[in-house]
Amino acid sequence: MNALIQPYNEKMEKSYQNLLMEFGSIRAGRANPHVLDQIRVDYYGSPMPIQQIANVSVPEARMIQIQPWEASMVKAIEKAILTSDLGLNPTNDGKAIRLVFPELTEERRKELSKDVKKKGEGAKVAVRNIRRDANEYLKKQGKADGISEDEVKDLQDEVQKLTDKYIAKVDDAVAEKTKEIMTV
Repeated sequence: MNALIQPYNEKMEKSYQNLLMEFGSIRAGRANPHVLDQIRVDYYGSPMPIQQIANVSVPEARMIQIQPWEASMVKAIEKAILTSDLGLNPTNDGKAIRLVFPELTEERRKELSKDVKKKGEGAKVAVRNIRRDANEYLKKQGKADGISEDEVKDLQDEVQKLTDKYIAKVDDAVAEKTKEIMTV
């Protein structure tokens, strides 16, 4: 791959990885510890991810158990989960917190599918914006460095192939996540 294009390939990859991370936080009816990734708990004045202050496990298909390393953190973790947009009610026994994932209704599944498609569209827009930036950069560099128009055109074709590759990867990820959500 040409050195002029490499930074744009990396940016497209980051957009794709970000989409996968966002998909990890969408719950599909099954317990997935990654839904907690975005939640921060106030740990002695600094926000910390739950995974760094507690043991997170999945004892059953529809349950996540959070066992804080310090019993005093149970209330703080519970509060952080309640104020998040997960829509789950944690239950605590003083030592551990349990999150039970209810069966998703058909309506909720369709809502989540729409959300997945929206996030996928956002990722595609990001990839296309990177393509636009790359093409503008190549045109400027072509004039500044005296690169022939044919070479610039070849580089732009290479950028288009990269764009097509990442758009296809995003479409595949959206289809896979939608299938996961719609599976009862």
